[in-house]
Amino acid sequence: MWYAIEGYDAVDALPRRLQARAAHLARLTALRDQGRLLLAGPCPAIDAEDPGPAGFSGSIVIAEFESLAEARTWADQDPYVAAGVYGRVEVRPFRKVLP
Repeated sequence: MWYAIEGYDAVDALPRRLQARAAHLARLTALRDQGRLLLAGPCPAIDAEDPGPAGFSGSIVIAEFESLAEARTWADQDPYVAAGVYGRVEVRPFRKVLP
């Protein structure tokens, strides 16, 4: 089943985000290579493709896992969690309808 993982950035998280980015992307690439990633990306803190020093308000990942528990475990092990980028993370089931 698909699961939506939404990470919400902590205050002043941009430097930590940049430092942990390579490890974070490596995990997403592994999901993609396994055919389990629907989409992933950051949410700019301002209305701009590149928010610059304004940074990001969080990230969204939609990926396939065997269970909600497995999705939560995966999310809890994200390098952004370990680095303190995310102040909170929500994981919930997702049903793809379109396209």
